[in-house]
Amino acid sequence: MASSDRPGLFERTGAWVQRSWMFIAFFVGFFLFWEWSVELFDIPRYILTPPSLIVAKGWADIDRLIYYTYVTGLETVIGYVVALLVGLPLGLAISFSSILRRTIYPFFVCIEMVPKIAFAPLFISWLGFGLLPKVIIVFLVCFFPVVLNAILAFNSLSEELTRFCRSTGAGAWTTFFKIRLPAAMPQCFVGFKYAAINATVGAAIAEFIGSDEGLGFYIQIVTGNMRPDLAFAGIFFLTLLGLALFGCVTLAERLLIPWHISVRRSRP
Repeated sequence: MASSDRPGLFERTGAWVQRSWMFIAFFVGFFLFWEWSVELFDIPRYILTPPSLIVAKGWADIDRLIYYTYVTGLETVIGYVVALLVGLPLGLAISFSSILRRTIYPFFVCIEMVPKIAFAPLFISWLGFGLLPKVIIVFLVCFFPVVLNAILAFNSLSEELTRFCRSTGAGAWTTFFKIRLPAAMPQCFVGFKYAAINATVGAAIAEFIGSDEGLGFYIQIVTGNMRPDLAFAGIFFLTLLGLALFGCVTLAERLLIPWHISVRRSRP
């Protein structure tokens, strides 16, 4: 298709609005109802703050909110990236090793049943209130979805297809890079997305338990001071951070596996 035939920015924006108008209407209606309900029912501001006041008070504290977003974002990104770098190769190794499947894999399944946040007080007492214990917590909540989905992904290729590839003369490396790896990537991205959802949760809860900066610390402090307006502002920035990470993973999925049906269905 010629470049002149591609839809422009205006056309793409119009198509997105046409597809998403119900969500936009619900989003706007929800916040209008929130604003109206606080005034109608005369809810005390220390219990629930209207969105207009949240925006005003959050803007007045924007410098601190941006800095704390950077702190929490750094913890989140480092823990998430390390989980990918460790979890994906380890999942690949376990899927190809019968010894690892009989030893490490059951251990990982057992550890996955334990809430990772239960380890946060231990790491903070051992390592202090710095960056490292938060990164470890984020790593733990992201690592297990990545590694367990990677094991499932690399074990999902049928034996019939593997034997067919070998019958054509393809070697082990060719079969892996041309067949097994592309077939495994959709399931791997399921783990990547689930880990991205968990990443900011792990960072925020670790900051709740022990920290002197970050959005989790900010929300805890302002809530203790009976400032729900600033607490909601912190939650908003935490939501933006999570959406940004999830969006990056979704973009990587579209670039790496554009042929998969889940990607093709999401396109206009």
